[in-house]
Amino acid sequence: MPVTSPVWDPAQYLRHAGHRARPFADLLARVPELPARHPRIADLGCGPGGMTALLARRWPTARITGHDSSAEMLDRARAEHEGPTPGGGRLDFAATDVRTWTPDEPHDLIVSNATLQWVPDHAERFGDWLAALRPGGTFAFQVPGNFDAPSHRLMRELADRHGLTGVLRHGDAVLTPGDYLARLTGPHRTADVWESTYLHLLTGEDAVLDWVSGTGLRPVLTALADDPARRDAFLDDYRRALRAAYPPGPHGTPFPFRRVFAVVRQEA
Repeated sequence: MPVTSPVWDPAQYLRHAGHRARPFADLLARVPELPARHPRIADLGCGPGGMTALLARRWPTARITGHDSSAEMLDRARAEHEGPTPGGGRLDFAATDVRTWTPDEPHDLIVSNATLQWVPDHAERFGDWLAALRPGGTFAFQVPGNFDAPSHRLMRELADRHGLTGVLRHGDAVLTPGDYLARLTGPHRTADVWESTYLHLLTGEDAVLDWVSGTGLRPVLTALADDPARRDAFLDDYRRALRAAYPPGPHGTPFPFRRVFAVVRQEA
């Protein structure tokens, strides 16, 4: 079965919004001062727009565009966040294929939160994005680094067993921190690359399944949308496997989640 472009569910994605926001906040904390008084900012893979709105709080005079390819996510983002910002800036959203997006004007910040793992060969796009930065501008992103974790390994194994080979991404969807550092370091720019493992404590029944149903499992759910019996059979097997891999404790289900971060600054 060919790779499936997932259909996104903003409500499901936002069920764990607090946990998902932490890595983005940690990423922004490492972004240095931007060069322009009214910065131009792009958010690649903005989703339902909540993280993009955080950019407007940090840089209230900025002109910010959130880019995404999901109509469902963009509808939510526009309804809840689009328009002028209290600091005199503006927040807009655009239907964009990040795989081919090239800035048409200089940017002070290009940022991406948990999106580039969906973009094959995304490191090949770094050159165009870095070239679009103003002197003193920054390119910053974070991606999941958990493709070898039980949540994803079991998902791939069961997808193969259920005839869904090729639907899901594999472990090479992201590079190692060292590979990112090598690709991002260069003349007249400095790169800071690191990794962190978050130990999320999830609540509710089958909490890990609920988490991945908003993100990594979307290609499977999309591929089986017209075959409910087959979808339910997959979910039953996956639910049992996740319960064994992530047993709940007295206060919730511990869910380790490794992420890789990079902040690159173009010298002024």
